[in-house]
Amino acid sequence: MPVFDFAQEEKDKSDAVKTYVTFQSDEPEATVDKPIFVIEDKDGKMTHHVNGVFTNPIARTSFEAETWEGVVSADILRIDSRFVSLIGWLGENRIPVRLSGAVTEEGYAVYKIREMSTGNGKLSSEDGFLQFMLERLFASNAPAEEELDEESVEDGDDMKLTSIQSITDFITCAGRTFPDNIRLWARRNLAVAKSSEVTIEERHHAQRALSIMTSIQWKSDYFEAIDPVEARRILDEELYGLESVKQRIMETVIQVNRTHTLPSYGLLLCGPAGVGKSQIAYAVARILKLPWTTLDMSSINDPEQLTGSSRIYSNAKPGIIMEAFANSGTSNLVFIINELDKANSGKGNGNPADVLLTLLDNLGFTDNYMECMIPTMGVYPIATANVKADISAPLMSRFAVIDIPDYTVEEKKEIFRRFSLPKVLKRMGMDPSECQITDDGLDAVMEKFVISTGIRNVEQAAEHLAANALYQIEVDKVEKVIFDRQKVEKLC
Repeated sequence: MPVFDFAQEEKDKSDAVKTYVTFQSDEPEATVDKPIFVIEDKDGKMTHHVNGVFTNPIARTSFEAETWEGVVSADILRIDSRFVSLIGWLGENRIPVRLSGAVTEEGYAVYKIREMSTGNGKLSSEDGFLQFMLERLFASNAPAEEELDEESVEDGDDMKLTSIQSITDFITCAGRTFPDNIRLWARRNLAVAKSSEVTIEERHHAQRALSIMTSIQWKSDYFEAIDPVEARRILDEELYGLESVKQRIMETVIQVNRTHTLPSYGLLLCGPAGVGKSQIAYAVARILKLPWTTLDMSSINDPEQLTGSSRIYSNAKPGIIMEAFANSGTSNLVFIINELDKANSGKGNGNPADVLLTLLDNLGFTDNYMECMIPTMGVYPIATANVKADISAPLMSRFAVIDIPDYTVEEKKEIFRRFSLPKVLKRMGMDPSECQITDDGLDAVMEKFVISTGIRNVEQAAEHLAANALYQIEVDKVEKVIFDRQKVEKLC
């Protein structure tokens, strides 16, 4: 059996020929003018698409291209610093790839890399794994120069890495897309997952945790400017009236545009049931262009539901906060915390409100199962509550509070006429002319059906009228139904 020569490997590394220089880039995609890397092409032998393999970068940084004259070895001249480890991995494993590029004055500028299926098992996944890594690298920030020496199908980002080999390859090629503490955590857990000196359960937990962590795209806390005109349009589309609420949200938008970071405090929407607090939260998520997840505090009475359980248990699992990061696939998201005033209702094992404080402080959240601090700088919390007095002072201090009053009768009439009834008719496939209501009929709706706070009764009343009109059209064969006071009062 051959013995690996470590001394020879070190000599090879010291004799390595580094033909390229790196450059910093944060471009989200590559073009001919802003390529992934540039290959030397003095004789112009490269075509639009070129097949070949990278050579092992320990020996030389070049690409062996298959041309009409045979295999041509061409040095890499320049490379985006984000992709150095990926090119090294492709070269070390001699994985055949297809490059797309164009000949420029500098050389052959490559803007796309695809794997070529060979069936040799060298790729972690036959379809999509390389694209998965490329998309993560394009979405990442350029590494600092001092980091570069530390590690030398079209839509791939829907993949979930579950095998040890695919996780290992991802960490090798795209490990720099992790925050520093998670990169160190990943190496340690990978060692546990591969170790024969720990139990099967420990290996399983480490592998599962790694699979979860690689499913998250770790983004910076820099936010692009938001179009205030579009933001206002979304608010007007989703909400009727509530001008003071819209003003507060627009102030948040302008703050993001000036600082390019999320505000230090989230939003706490307080008001009676049914006034549209959740709808406001969803509108803000749309404006921020972030995915959102919900935490319903009325159904959470054990902190472990939020923080996960320790790996010492065979049935251990992450908490719902960590699962929210994994399901959204990104570290930047909106947490909509419903019924924050119920967060103090812990039963025996602690208080869920205390866990929320760590999520809201922007200092990082630690999940017991993951055993790692998760950065929360890209998390924007929006909480809702019915009774402000039931929220603890520490929790309250983490939010900018917006009090939402109940709608007046006149506002509820407008919501019924302009929003609720048209929405129901559209869902039922009815034309607006088939179900109409007179002014006195609308007064009767408010008197008979809208008897509580909020607008849920308004929407239920619209559903009731539309369903009754549809019944008359289909069964009684009338062309349309016009509800006046008398007809409304006859409804059950």
